[in-house]
Amino acid sequence: MASWQIHNWLSHGIRRAATCALHTQSRLPTTTSAALNLIRSQPSQYIVASLAGRKYLLAPRDLLTVPHLKDVRVGDVLALNDIHELGSREYTLRGSPLIPSDQVKVEATVVEHTKGKMEVVVKKKRRKGYQKTIKNKHPYTRLRIGPIQITESVDVQ
Repeated sequence: MASWQIHNWLSHGIRRAATCALHTQSRLPTTTSAALNLIRSQPSQYIVASLAGRKYLLAPRDLLTVPHLKDVRVGDVLALNDIHELGSREYTLRGSPLIPSDQVKVEATVVEHTKGKMEVVVKKKRRKGYQKTIKNKHPYTRLRIGPIQITESVDVQ
């Protein structure tokens, strides 16, 4: 195949891909309620939420291990209020900095309190005869993420 034939064939393929992409572009929602409805219509959603000082990417039915949470017992239900981002495969809605808690509700159930693996720290000072072994297991809390409930809100615009 000659080089001009390859160039012609490649440029035709690029043109065809561009026209296909042009026809398949969807319109972006203009209001927050339209964006929430679009995300609600998608089959799978996710959130980015802050819990115990860290951000986590969470989906329904995820099992999350966080540093030990005091004052909670197994079976307690926690409401995740600090939601930074809500999304699906097609669209993402970011808060500035948070999404209001009246628009999205997510609950997490405390499954168990557990400990991590044994961590061994050896301290030694040479030529002094000083040796010390410190063993530790960090405590953790495991949470099961519940369904993401996107409430219907009415925008006045």
